[in-house]
Amino acid sequence: MKIAIVKLSSLGDVLHALPVARALRRHVPEAHLTWIVEAREFAILKDHPDLDAVVPVDTRLWRRLFWRPAGAVEVGGKLSRLTERIRRARFDVAIDLQGLIKSGLLTAYTGAALRIGFAFAHCREPLNALFTNRRVTPPREAVHIVEQYLSLLAPLGVRAARPVWELPWDPKAEQRIEEFLSEQGVKPRDRLVALNPGAGRPSKRWPVEHFARVAERLAVEAGARVLLLWGPDEEAMARSIAARMTARPLLAPPTTIPELTALLRRSALMVAGDTGPLHLAAALGTPSIGLYGPTRAERNGPYGPRCRGLQSPNGTMAAIAPDDVFAAAMELLE
Repeated sequence: MKIAIVKLSSLGDVLHALPVARALRRHVPEAHLTWIVEAREFAILKDHPDLDAVVPVDTRLWRRLFWRPAGAVEVGGKLSRLTERIRRARFDVAIDLQGLIKSGLLTAYTGAALRIGFAFAHCREPLNALFTNRRVTPPREAVHIVEQYLSLLAPLGVRAARPVWELPWDPKAEQRIEEFLSEQGVKPRDRLVALNPGAGRPSKRWPVEHFARVAERLAVEAGARVLLLWGPDEEAMARSIAARMTARPLLAPPTTIPELTALLRRSALMVAGDTGPLHLAAALGTPSIGLYGPTRAERNGPYGPRCRGLQSPNGTMAAIAPDDVFAAAMELLE
């Protein structure tokens, strides 16, 4: 059986969907599994032990090209070649975990006889359901998105008892991170706490002054080595937190996905908003605290027994009290 998993983005969403690949590999071990994903998220799936192939697409580039002179022709050519490659794979089953029109189109392009997706009411874009022929309504008890993704395997007779994550191990990235931590004087017994102030949009960002208050207390009262993570266009936020602290934190170096994975694997705790690195930490089994304002922690929070999702009382990130975050951090650290 050839199965295509369609989950394009973002990093956090792809991580939430990874247990689908693990469940399929365990319950249908003879299946050939292919994941269709955005080029930017390709790194988290490259060399994944549960996948036989990963097909990257770049719809972001297509959108940029489309409005340039002759760009539509170029996009048409790229889409035609992608469609030909997908059709040539001769998939038997396609599972659309995204629920968008673009993911629905890619699901239809597979030509699979069985195309599984969410029912109309559960698609992020209801028209997505036009491209599937087996539509699933998640059971009421499937509150978290991880559980909802797994419910799409029911038409294949697959029911995962619990979500399991499998992430690739990159020895070279692990070595580079160990060298960085050693240079910073971090010893194996040190309590390394990672803070990630960035997020995909401003409404998901906790104020830097709040992060600084928690970071200071973790360093002074918990004896932690505070590690400030940052991504593209986020270094200024990390430096702003550091400038507000009396205890000197570590500023993470620029990292690839494998290097970020190594940093989070080494950490004793992760504190972040609803963003990809938070869900990467949770998938690694690192205790994690997610800070939630406009999105719901019960549906989108870090998943696992050593994870906590703190929900804003009024939907704004600033309303999450630093004292509450520190208390949750101490609970997980102890």
